[in-house]
This record gives sequence, C-alpha cells and structure tokens, in this order.
Amino acid sequence: MIFVVAMLAGALLWTLRDVHFPSAAEVTGRRVIALTSADGHDLSRKGQLQLPPVDANAMPANLINAVLSIEDRHFYEHAAIDWPSVLRAMKDNLAAGKTVAGGSTITQQLVKNLFLSPERTYRRKIQEAAISIWIEHHLSKDAILTSYLNNVYLGSGATGFPAAAKLYFGKGVGDLTLPEAAMLAGMINAPSQDDPFRDPDAARKRAATVLDAMVDNRKLSQADALAAKLSPARPSPADLAPASSDWFADWVYKKAAAVTPAFGGTVRIRTTLDLRLQQLATDAVRSMLARYGAEKHATQAALVAMRPDGAVVAMVGGRSYADSQYNRAVQAQRQPGSAFKLFDYYAALRQGFTPDDEILDAPVDIRGWEPENYGRHHHGKVTLADAFANSLNDATVRLSQQVGIAQVIAAARDLGLHSPLQNNPSLALGTSEVTLLDLTSAYAAVRAGKAPVNAHGIAAIKTASDKDYVQINGPEQGQHGLGRYQGELIDLLRGVVEHGTGRAAQLEEFAAGKTGTSQDYRDAWFIGFNNALVVGVWVGNDDHTPMKGVVGGSLPARIWKDFMQQAGAPTLAQTAPAEPTTVGQSNAGLRSSDQGDTAPTPQQGPRCNVEACERYYHSFRASDCSYKPYGGQRQLCER
Repeated sequence: MIFVVAMLAGALLWTLRDVHFPSAAEVTGRRVIALTSADGHDLSRKGQLQLPPVDANAMPANLINAVLSIEDRHFYEHAAIDWPSVLRAMKDNLAAGKTVAGGSTITQQLVKNLFLSPERTYRRKIQEAAISIWIEHHLSKDAILTSYLNNVYLGSGATGFPAAAKLYFGKGVGDLTLPEAAMLAGMINAPSQDDPFRDPDAARKRAATVLDAMVDNRKLSQADALAAKLSPARPSPADLAPASSDWFADWVYKKAAAVTPAFGGTVRIRTTLDLRLQQLATDAVRSMLARYGAEKHATQAALVAMRPDGAVVAMVGGRSYADSQYNRAVQAQRQPGSAFKLFDYYAALRQGFTPDDEILDAPVDIRGWEPENYGRHHHGKVTLADAFANSLNDATVRLSQQVGIAQVIAAARDLGLHSPLQNNPSLALGTSEVTLLDLTSAYAAVRAGKAPVNAHGIAAIKTASDKDYVQINGPEQGQHGLGRYQGELIDLLRGVVEHGTGRAAQLEEFAAGKTGTSQDYRDAWFIGFNNALVVGVWVGNDDHTPMKGVVGGSLPARIWKDFMQQAGAPTLAQTAPAEPTTVGQSNAGLRSSDQGDTAPTPQQGPRCNVEACERYYHSFRASDCSYKPYGGQRQLCER
C-alpha cells in the first residue's frame, strides 16, 4: 500500500514538475493593448479584437446568468473543481465510448485558456486542476469570473465579451439585451461552429439552449425565455476599421508590445491612423492592380502616407491582408532605383553645386561598370535640375563621383535614411535596398525642412497607472534644419512632376516627387508630397520577377495621384480623449477630435440620449449629438 501511494505521489510530482503557478497579476492584470484610430474607432490586428476589460459586476445580470447557467451554474458554491460534475461527465463519456461531456469549472476553463495547451491528456487535466486550486486560493470568485469573461474566445477574432459585443452587435457589453447575451454565452463551447456571422441558424439554436438552461437554473422565467426565442438577436457588423488597417495595427502593436510589461494591465493607444485616408489608400492600390496588374505582371503594391512630421495616417502593406500579412511598406527591402537620387543631389547642393550648374550627360565607365540612361539616349551638358527631372543616370553617376559616394551616404543619413548603404559607385542609382517607410520618411524631411523625421503611428498612450493620456512623438531630438537646401530640393522635385519623369503624378495644386525604377523593372516607386501629405508608393512582385515595362512614372505615379486627388487634409489625432471602458467603470466611449469634421447644424434643446450615444459611438460629440463614421460626414445620434 505504501508503495502504491509512493508511486502515485511520484507520478503526481512528475506531472507537476514544470508547472508554473501564476501570480494574481498574470490572471487579472494581463496586458491588453487597445488601439484606436485618430478619431477613436477600435482597431483590430490579424483579425483579432480585444478591448479593455470590464468588471463582471458592471456587466448585465442576464449575461452573467447566461454564462454561469450554461457553463458552470454552481461556480459560486464549489471550489476549484466541481467533483459531482466531473463524475457525471465521466459516466456520460463511458456510456458513449467517447468524450461527449465535460466537467470543467469556469476556473479550469480560464486556466486552460491562459496557461495550458488545448491537448486532451490526463497530464494536462492534472496540471489544470492543480493551477485551478492555486488560483482559487489566491483570488476571489469575482476576480476569476472577470478574467474569464474578458479572456474567453468568442469567434470571428473576438476575445472577451466586451470585444464580442462590439464586433457582433456594435455596442458596449453593458448594453447587451437578453437575446444577445444568450447568443454570445452560447458561443463559448464552440465559437466557430456557433458563430452568428458564419451560421446564424446554429447561433440561434444554441442561444435557445442557453435560455432553457437559464430557466432550469431559475435565473429566467419561461415567459421571458419564450419572448427571447421569438425575437432572437440579429448580429450586424460593427463600425470597425477596414481590414487593410491591420497592417498598420500590427506595426503599432509590435512597437507597443516591445516596451510594455506583459502583465501591466490595459494600455490604451490613440494612433495617428486616419480611417478615411486608409480606405482611399486601399482603394487606390486595389483598383490599379485590378486594372493593370495582370497585363503588367505586377502582383503587389504598397503605400504609406504621413504628415510632414512623420505621423503615419495610412498604410497599405500589399494587395490583400487576408492573403498575406507581410507588410511590404515596412518589412520589404527593395532597390529604390532613381528615387535614391534625392540624396545624390542633396549631397551635391551641400558641396556648393546649384540646380542651374551643368553636368555632362555622356557614357561613364568606372572600372568596367557602365551605367546606362533609360532609352540609352544622352544629352550632353545639362543642368542639374534637368538631369534630376529626367532621371539621367550617367549624369547622376558623374555627379556622385565628383561629390564622393561617402558624401552621398552622409546626405542620406542626415535626411534620416536608416537602411544599410553600400559604398560603391552604383549606390548613386539606388542599388542598396531600403524600405518604403524609411524612404518616405526621408522625403518627409524635405517637406518639413528639418531632419530626421521619425515615422510614427502612436499619438498618445495611457497605461493602467496613468491618470491621463500622454502625448507621444513631440519635436524630434537632434533635428537640424535644412536651410536654403529645402527650397532647392523642393524645386528639383517639382521639376520631376511638372516636366520630368513624374508627369503622371501632376495635381491641380502643388506637388513634388521622384520616380524610381530598379533594374529589369523589378521595382517601381513614386515618392512625393503636396502641402498636406508625404506619400510613398511601391509596385513589384514578392519573388523579384520583372514586371512588364512598369516604371516609377507609370503605375506608382498613378496610384499616388489617385490617392492624393481625394485625400485632402488628414484628421489630427486627439491626444487627450475621454475615459473609455475599463474594469469597474461605466461603459463610456472615446470622443473624437473635432479636426476636419463638418457638424450637423446645431439645434436648441436635447436631441439624443447622451449616455447611450457615448456608449455606442466612440466618435460621439455631446455638443451637437453627432458621431462620425469613418467613411463619411458626421451624423446625428438618434438613440
């Protein structure tokens, strides 16, 4: 007998040898990075949405009763493990010859979701039980339930009931009706199978099962259950950001996650993303690829738009985020071709050259390397302005040799280009790879008249320990002014658009930029700006195969122009928004900035339920009872 006990004890110790028993913070203070656009709309990432947690006591009683009735009706009565339920499940499973029932408590489900793998083994179940006992000993039932409700997966990328309420019904969790609460609670067991977006009938049937469980648990009358069944919940897509914004959200999330503790609670981030511009950028890229992509063998494109201070307002990382999450605006290293010539000519200006000075455009041979002009034509002596506007390779290489490649590299660094640069003659023609974001930031320095410009996506941030939002990305440390070189560089870039290789990018108002094409048409670029925005566009193929004659002045310039013609001025991110939903607080929404909004004509007297409108619309403005959908003008809230 002693031997058997010893064997069992040894087996138990072996099973628990690598188990981590979590701290209270790991259960209740898990980091949630909540991103919103400049005007307060929630942003998801990789199809995942998780909002700041809401205390269980602030959630509707019907929701709590629905969850407990269907998942663990004796939660507040038993300890970490509900032994009668376990025994019933074992009996049912033995009778069926397979697993048909489970006896896991809310605490055990929470442990499985947060700390263990989904594998069904006795070892995992023992670990689950041990950690559950530990958690129940250190945390209250209310704290455990709150963590569970905010961390359970509920289909379509929604984690937690606050996110599910927003995703499926476009409202705060505190406003869920009984049919809605029953439908969401029913999804816990099989979130994909009972997802109302995928199978509404299955979701309604499961909701009816939940309502029956509530009646059986004496948490709901038969009449109320019948009324809820006769008027089931009708999910409708929430007013969330377009899927293409996920590239931007991934970029910002990664930066925030790298500097915030994993168990530091909620981190709220107001980003610089302008959803109207994001949609325009997405449409510009997709429509141009749809129209010319197959003909020109151009399968991918990327676009990044920023204000002159580096605040990124739109980012498209490819043709389709659903097909590929690879962000070609941030991650792809490609040859910029003639778009790099900005640095050659900036170096020349700093060495005393002027745009009116002449340079010989004739064949060049540098230790056997012979660059060629596009079309293999030469023009003899030309001004620097004309050589730049017409992107003459031989003239530019000759100029870079006179200035010195080291000086070209120094000029690129001073304008903020971070990418590795090879000190060789071909660098003058853009043979060292760069990212679209990095190159566009350097052009932003020209528009701003000071360098470097830091490309950023975070406007303001608030951690769990902060009382107010803290503004991020003020004046860049170590910036230097470009002085008279700014005007000269802008004149050179204007020449490209007005009478050079970038004429396809001409706008009715001021525009300046530069085309770029790498060898064999593998990469095509247009980087430029108007008075409000600096925008970079890249077109190419992921496998580096050549396109059919695509140059920077064709598809990239057209995408750039298509976007710029509709863009206008970007929305400025609000840096001190109102308090959003949090654990233990009311479900109040974030208000949007008033920048650039056209409000409805004010009227006398109250016209809406301010409290309800604040909960439903993050962009709600109480002064005129209006909210702003990301795709149009402000509208009256009629709730």
